[in-house]
Amino acid sequence: MIEVNDVYYVYPNGVQALKGASLTVNDGEFIALMGQNGAGKTTLVKHFNGLLKPNKGEVLIDGVNTKDVSVATLARKVGLVFQNPDHQFFCETVEKEVSFALKNFGFEEGTIEKRVNWALNLLDLTQYRDASPFMLSGGERKRVALASILAWDPQIVILDEPTIGQDHAQKERLRQFIVQLNAQGKTVIIVTHDIEFVAECKPRIILMADGRIVAEGETNKVLTDPELVNHASLVLPEVARIFISLRDFNLPKDVVDIYDASKVLLERLGKTK
Repeated sequence: MIEVNDVYYVYPNGVQALKGASLTVNDGEFIALMGQNGAGKTTLVKHFNGLLKPNKGEVLIDGVNTKDVSVATLARKVGLVFQNPDHQFFCETVEKEVSFALKNFGFEEGTIEKRVNWALNLLDLTQYRDASPFMLSGGERKRVALASILAWDPQIVILDEPTIGQDHAQKERLRQFIVQLNAQGKTVIIVTHDIEFVAECKPRIILMADGRIVAEGETNKVLTDPELVNHASLVLPEVARIFISLRDFNLPKDVVDIYDASKVLLERLGKTK
């Protein structure tokens, strides 16, 4: 469980990024943190693995105050994939990159080999084993960063802007992968502006604005509320806008993705898939 209690954070340059944020993330939840640039999303998740420490308030991971433990200790439970994967690469090959943390954590060689092979296969990276991660495409580098985190099997997985640089097919594979991770009991947190991606994933949504959490709730409730979405400087999903514009036809007001839209329209037409 992650508990964020009235957290304030000011960067050394004087920018106040968090202004009393409070939040609880239960084990096994799927969360999307959303809001405009500068809302405090990335700053908040960097508190979850101890990269940042609150100036005021506290963050507890499974009851342990992050101020009392090292980043390395927290990393065993909390894996964070940065928005720019280059910021977390250290090694000259993909294989060495994926094994880097495992070696630092003291895993045995046999276990390291098995976990590296598993992670490379899982994310379709085996063919790049001996390649430099810096020579891969943006989407491939994102997958290497994710593989390097999943290899040590953290309970909490955080993805910062995971859909940037991904085409539609890659986004769909990512969506299925995230759903699979969550189904396995992992706590998954994504930080994203991609409202259409979130609409299809249907996590619990946390909206942030100006360093504060301004709303939270189910996808179908939050992303169909124009006032809430506007407060976070976002736009409604396309499907939600269409259904809201058709409210005179007595259609449901909480439809946010094409799958629910298709179901509703087929039922109205007296048909089923």
